[in-house]
Amino acid sequence: MVSKSPTNPVVLVAQALFYGLFAVIIAIFSTWPEYTHLGPDRALIKLSFSYHGEFVTECRERTPEELAKLAPNMRAAKVCPRERSPITVRIDLDGQPLYEGVAQPAGLSKDGASTLYKRFEVPAGEHLVSVKMNDNVRVQGFNLAREEKMALKPAQILVVDVRKDHGGIFFE
Repeated sequence: MVSKSPTNPVVLVAQALFYGLFAVIIAIFSTWPEYTHLGPDRALIKLSFSYHGEFVTECRERTPEELAKLAPNMRAAKVCPRERSPITVRIDLDGQPLYEGVAQPAGLSKDGASTLYKRFEVPAGEHLVSVKMNDNVRVQGFNLAREEKMALKPAQILVVDVRKDHGGIFFE
C-alpha cells in the first residue's frame, strides 16, 4: 500500500496558516521585549572565585606509640585534617559596604573549594574599590586585601578573583 501526501486544499491552507502563525510568533519574540544588559551610565563588578581555604587545624606529627598501633601501610608520620576554612569576603565601594558574606567549602567533609559568584551594578566613573578576604579561621580579621582606585567606563565589567598563584586578590 502506497501512502499519498495530503492534497486536500483545506489541509494545505490550514497547514500554511499554522506555519505562518508560528513564524509570526518567532518574529515577535525575537525583538520583544527589549533587553538592555546595562544602563548607559552603569558598570558591573563581578565577584567570582572558586578557592580552597586553609586547613581548619594544622598538621601534626604522630607519636611513635600511635605509629606502632597502625598497620605498616598506614604509618604516615604526619596527619592532616581534611576540613577547609570558609572564605569571608567584604567589598567596599568608595568607603561604603557593597557586599559582605561567607562562602562555605564544598563536600561532605568540607574539604572542597569555596565558590562564590555575585554581580553588582555600579555607576560608571572613578571609584575606590576595596576587597578584603579571610581564608583562614585561625587568623582574626582579613589576611588578604586589595584596594585600588579605578575609572570604570560605562558597560565595563570588572572581575574580582582570588588565586594564590596570582598573589591573592586581583582585578581583571
